[in-house]
Amino acid sequence: MMGFFSNLFKGRKPHATFEDEKRIALAGDEEDRKNLVRHAKTSCEILCYMAAKDKSDDVRVLLAERLTKLLPELSHDTHSSLYKYVVEALGVLALDEVIKVRLALSTVLKDYADAPPKLAGQLARDVERAVSEPILLYCMALPDEDLLDIIRTHAHAWAVQAIARRPHVSAAVSGAVIDRRDAQATVFLAENAHAELTLKGLNDMMAQSRINPQLQKSMAARKNLPPEIMTEMIKFVDQSVREILLDHSNFSVEDATHIAKNVERRVKFASEQQMGVGERVRDYLKQGRLNDESINDAISVRDYEFVEAAIAALLSTTIANMHKIFEMRAAKAVVAVCWKAGLSMRTALKIQQEIVRIPHRELIYPRGGTDYPLTEVEIKWQLDFLGLGREQR
Repeated sequence: MMGFFSNLFKGRKPHATFEDEKRIALAGDEEDRKNLVRHAKTSCEILCYMAAKDKSDDVRVLLAERLTKLLPELSHDTHSSLYKYVVEALGVLALDEVIKVRLALSTVLKDYADAPPKLAGQLARDVERAVSEPILLYCMALPDEDLLDIIRTHAHAWAVQAIARRPHVSAAVSGAVIDRRDAQATVFLAENAHAELTLKGLNDMMAQSRINPQLQKSMAARKNLPPEIMTEMIKFVDQSVREILLDHSNFSVEDATHIAKNVERRVKFASEQQMGVGERVRDYLKQGRLNDESINDAISVRDYEFVEAAIAALLSTTIANMHKIFEMRAAKAVVAVCWKAGLSMRTALKIQQEIVRIPHRELIYPRGGTDYPLTEVEIKWQLDFLGLGREQR
C-alpha cells in the first residue's frame, strides 16, 4: 500500500504549488498539515498520500471528512485513476486503529448514496457500534448482500434493529430480519412504512406477534395490511388492537359481523378450558365439532394440549403417540397427519408454525394458498412410516 501511494508522485512535472504541498505533507507541523487538508485547492494525490502516512489522529480525521466529500464529484467516472486513489485512501482510513478516525469517515459516508459499496460494507462490519450503526441505518450504498450477511452473522441484536429502521428495506432483507426472530427488530420493521413485506413475511411476523403484544400493535397500525392478515389477527388480539385493525380496514358490515362471531366463539372456547382436555375433546367429537374451526380456536388461545388430543382422537391414536410425532419436528409428518385427520392445509401450516415450531426454512406451505402440496403417495408413505397408514382417510 505504501508503494502504491509513493508511485503517485512519479511522472508529474514539478511546480511550486505541488512541491509546497509535498513539503508540508512530509515535514510541516500539525497545524500546517491541517490547513493543507482544509484548503480547497490541495491536490487529491497529496490528500491520498497523507491518508496513508500522516501520524496525527486529528489530521486523519480531517482527511476522512475531506476525501469523502470529494466522492460525489468523482463518482461520475468510477474508472478514473483519481477516483481509484481516493477510494484506496478511504479504505486505509476505514482500517485506522483510532476509532475517531473511523467514526469521522462513517459519519460523513452514511449520507452518500454513491459511496463505494465495498467501503460501506467494511464500515458496516466495524467492531465499534458507533462506527457501524450509522452505516447500517442510513447508507443506501450498502448492498443487500452485505445486509443479509450481517443479519445472519452479527453477534449483536442492535445491528439487526438498525437495519430494520433503514429508509428503505427490501423484501429479501425484511424476510431475513423476521427470520432472525429478534422481538424489537421485528417491531421496528413493522413500524417502518418503507419496509417491503411479502405475504409470507407478514404471516411469519403475525406468528411471532402472538407472544409479542407490541408487535401486534405495530402491525395493526401499518397501512395497507392485507385483509387475510387482518382477519387472522382479529381472532387473537385484544380489544384495543382489534379496534386499531378495524379502523384501518375496509371490511364490509358482513365481514365485520363474521369476524365478531369468530371472536365470540373463541372467547367461549377459552372459557371452556376449565374443563379437562379429554372431556372437551369427547364432547366436540360427539357434536361433530372436532374440525378446523375448533382446532384453530385452540391455537388462537394457545391451548396446545387440546390440539394434540383432538388430532389424536381424529386419527384414533393415543395422545402420547401424537406428542411423539410432533416432537419429531418434521414438516411432512405434520402435513400427513393433518391430511388423514381431515383438516385443511392452512391448519396444517399453523400447526407446523405454532404447535410444532418447525424452523422457518423447513415449513411446507399450501399450494395455491389452500391445497395440500404433497402427493397422496408421499402422504401415505409418511403415514406408514408413522404407523398410521393401516386405515384409509
